[in-house]
Amino acid sequence: MTLEQDNHSLIRLAVDAMGADEGPKAVILGAAIAIKKGLKAKFLFFGDENVLQPLLSREACLAHCEIRHAPDTVSMEDKPGHVLRRGRETSMWLAIQAVKSGEAVALVSGGNTGALMALSRHQLRMINGVDRPAITALWPTTTGRSVVLDVGANIEANALQLVQFSVMGEVFYRALTGASNPSVGLLNVGAEELKGHDILREAATSLRTHVDDMAFYGFVEGNDISKGTVDVVVTDGFTGNVALKSAEGAARLVGGWTRDAVKGSFLSKIASLLMYPQLKKLQQRVDPSSVNGGVFLGLKNVVVKSHGGADAAGIASALTIAQNLAGHSFIADMGARVDEVMERIKAAELAQQDQPLSKSEETKSVHDIVKKKEAETIMETANADKSSAISKPNNTNKRVSA
Repeated sequence: MTLEQDNHSLIRLAVDAMGADEGPKAVILGAAIAIKKGLKAKFLFFGDENVLQPLLSREACLAHCEIRHAPDTVSMEDKPGHVLRRGRETSMWLAIQAVKSGEAVALVSGGNTGALMALSRHQLRMINGVDRPAITALWPTTTGRSVVLDVGANIEANALQLVQFSVMGEVFYRALTGASNPSVGLLNVGAEELKGHDILREAATSLRTHVDDMAFYGFVEGNDISKGTVDVVVTDGFTGNVALKSAEGAARLVGGWTRDAVKGSFLSKIASLLMYPQLKKLQQRVDPSSVNGGVFLGLKNVVVKSHGGADAAGIASALTIAQNLAGHSFIADMGARVDEVMERIKAAELAQQDQPLSKSEETKSVHDIVKKKEAETIMETANADKSSAISKPNNTNKRVSA
């Protein structure tokens, strides 16, 4: 096979080169790192050609890659609605368009999360049966890493959406690790069945009833995430994002304390030099952001969100995740699994509608109707009295006037 044929056979990844906080330089360096580590892909870099061309020319290993000029960029301050209306010439829009058209098989962007989510949903569409997408995070645990979702795509989620997140997380973890039956837990304020709000309890009941072939653990608490109690932790995006940012901050705090501790004396500095490789590994183990690349689950194509502040090594990690997932059937598997579960839920709902009421349910239903009628009668009487009082002549006022 010739080099030209080999390059033609490589999978193509669309890269929003203007999205990272550290700028296009970090994106190009990250791509070079990924290629040098053995990643087999051709990158389509979307962004300002005048900025990207000099950077790309310095990396011989990226000679087979291409630049697609995009005159505009999406800033972190841009609202998703504004980007949907006016962002057709941005690097993010054009990169997503390349995936939609089939020119690329996956997208990586470190840009505005809300805009990326809105544009991806608008152009790539959702898997049938999924209401909303969810963002994943790979979380360090005592046994390896777990998957946490949602970590920022949705401020809130109802019970059915939490069930969908659970199914998607299960399929995603299986694709990542090869585990045949990963365990799934719902993040709650306690592990007891009565803890938490109605949405969580309803989701747990639905998972036990309708997804009995899932290894559903039940409720897990915040400390269970790092303990590795379950393989997949499911929550809404608000709670997940707070947990993620808290863990990242704690990791940096411990890292800062460690650096201060080893700078105290000459002997400690010598010890720190000897221990540096181990300390670096420790930092990477405790920081959830050390494995960069949050996947948008629920879309019909692979979209990987790189951390905005990721360095070149982090961007290389996101690109590797995109390539691994693009060559996997997990989206088709996810669609089939979601469809199967949603059919079970619909069948159960139809069966419930056709089932006659029990004696206690009939009594409760009649009682509710009677109470409603009594309330309506009281309200009608009160309104009638109020109307009568308004229309009744005021004799006292007449006498005063006289």
